[in-house]
Amino acid sequence: MSDATTTSVPAASGRNIPDRLISPAARALKSWEMLLLIVAAAIFIANSLASPYFLDPWNLSDATFNFTEKAMIAFAMAMLIVAGDIDLSVGSAIALCSTVMGLAMAAGAGTPVLVLLGLGTGLACGAFNGLLVARFGLPSIVVTIGTMSLFRGISYIVLGDGAFTGYPASFAWFGQGYVFWVITVEMVIFTLAAIVFGVILHLTNFGRMVYAIGNNATAARFSGIRVDRIRFILFLLTGLMSGIAAICLTSRLGSTRPSIATGFELEVVTIVVLGGVSILGGSGSIPGVVIAALVMGLVTFGLGLLNVPGIVMSIIVGALLIGVIALPRLWSMLRRG
Repeated sequence: MSDATTTSVPAASGRNIPDRLISPAARALKSWEMLLLIVAAAIFIANSLASPYFLDPWNLSDATFNFTEKAMIAFAMAMLIVAGDIDLSVGSAIALCSTVMGLAMAAGAGTPVLVLLGLGTGLACGAFNGLLVARFGLPSIVVTIGTMSLFRGISYIVLGDGAFTGYPASFAWFGQGYVFWVITVEMVIFTLAAIVFGVILHLTNFGRMVYAIGNNATAARFSGIRVDRIRFILFLLTGLMSGIAAICLTSRLGSTRPSIATGFELEVVTIVVLGGVSILGGSGSIPGVVIAALVMGLVTFGLGLLNVPGIVMSIIVGALLIGVIALPRLWSMLRRG
């Protein structure tokens, strides 16, 4: 008998209890990540058939810009949601980071200073959210809805209807540069971030504690886990990744406007939930988020090649988020039925 099969013995309750575990290979084939891979392959094939320009290497390289900046934040957001929290202020944090960099640029600062200010502002936004949630015990969804308006409001106060332009040529490397052939700098940052967050969440004690907090924060606290400190660190990581995304996005656009990154919150959460992270916390994986980011990028880029209006793309993203959240519940209801 192969390892992929199971045998059962009758239990006293009348149910069958498997006496052998399902093999890792069989489990992988039934996983959400495998389903996402199949969906990604189907979308890739459909896009290649729908547009003759899709398979061009440079077009595929441009397609990565549709998801890399959002996915950078999604890795940190995934850990935060696994722990039972959420940050809806990431788009506004990007706007504030970009505004601070724009002010420094206007004052004559060079690229190293701009990068440090972008990272520092992102960390400050994350620290502010984390302090209100972890130290004062406020609900994360309420806090980050408030800071979503606060951070972007500051950007509008500073800029109004104006914009900062004229960033140094060296600053454009982060969002417009290439490392090799069609491999962009943003794609390299995305890959490194995926590896780092994957290792942290799946291969360290810190990651195991994140899962424990998401499953039962009270039990985790009584077991000796410093719940508030870990939640604060997770908000810091989300703020840091928002700062990195702000650097890349501002560099790619070459300007700062108060409306920059509007709607990023929805798309980041969509990537995380599509990647199999439970919105209720306690489960999820970084590989799933990586594949979900690829799926979102392929969908939006394919629709763009077909000249689908942006508002229609927004409708599709919103419907996708609702569908992904509802699908597990519907599947569970069907199985019970």
